[in-house]
Amino acid sequence: MTRFSVPDMSCGHCTAAVEKAIAAIDPAAKVSCDLDARIVDVESSLSEQALSEAIREAGYEATTLAAT
Repeated sequence: MTRFSVPDMSCGHCTAAVEKAIAAIDPAAKVSCDLDARIVDVESSLSEQALSEAIREAGYEATTLAAT
C-alpha cells in the first residue's frame, strides 16, 4: 500500500477526482481517502510514481508518506 499526503484535497469532489484518476490507470486499485487528514491510501500493483502522477494530473499535489 502507498500513502500520499494530498494537502489540496478539501471536499467530496476532490476525493472523487483523485479516486477517478487512479481508477483510470488501475481499475483494480483500492483507494481510500481520509478527507480530514488529507491522506490517500492506494493498494495497487502500479508504482508510487505512476500513482502520484495520476493524482497530479487530476490537479492535486501528492507527497508519498509511506509505502508498505
